[in-house]
Amino acid sequence: MVAAELQDSLLVVMHDLHRLEGLLNHATDNLLERFGEANETLTDAVVGDSPQLAAARAALRSAVTELQFQDMASQLIWHTTKVLQGCAFRLAAESMGSEDGEEAAPFAEMAPDRPNPVTQSEMDAGSIDLF
Repeated sequence: MVAAELQDSLLVVMHDLHRLEGLLNHATDNLLERFGEANETLTDAVVGDSPQLAAARAALRSAVTELQFQDMASQLIWHTTKVLQGCAFRLAAESMGSEDGEEAAPFAEMAPDRPNPVTQSEMDAGSIDLF
């Protein structure tokens, strides 16, 4: 009974992580669109050119670069989901066993290749796997 409840909890967490990834992606898409609109407005010939305008453009470029954290968050969510999925399936197999003729789940294939795809904890340091 405990194993079944634990497996259900793991599956709920996986579902929540999937929803979180969707929310992050939606917010990032909106941010990128707004940054593009602002950049287009600032580069319009009618607006002119001034040191303040150049600083605003540079700030927008930096903000877009910092949105790479969304990509890192998505990679962490995917990685965590795969680990949880493997745990849930293994827990089910260990606690409930398998039926005659049923193949064992390929747990090794479910596990991510690396223990952590993102080692960056701040913008100035770390590494990230690119897909």
